[in-house]
Amino acid sequence: MPEQTENTNVIENIPAMSTLTDRVNSAMKNGYTDNFKITKQGMFSEKNDKTYLPSEVCIKDFYRFEGQSDPADNAILYVVETTDGLKGMLIDAYGTYADEYINKFVKEVEEINKK
Repeated sequence: MPEQTENTNVIENIPAMSTLTDRVNSAMKNGYTDNFKITKQGMFSEKNDKTYLPSEVCIKDFYRFEGQSDPADNAILYVVETTDGLKGMLIDAYGTYADEYINKFVKEVEEINKK
């Protein structure tokens, strides 16, 4: 019988997950606990009440999720770390319902990793 390899998530080295909730919970367990929001000024941290520019952010990983029956269910999760070490997540719709400020901000981030 051939040996099977398991698809793993590089950040946590655990089996790959398929839902947004699974990924959010996993990221939180790995210290990505801040809930970032994008404003006209930049990426806002609720945890330390600070706004970051794209040059102060690294997207460590990202995941896309597609709704099975409704395009409004399409989402993308960005796992983010700032230059001062703050870790958190940014969630957006993608496609038709994507937020223009998030899209613009992410395009300006120089360091984007996909594991």
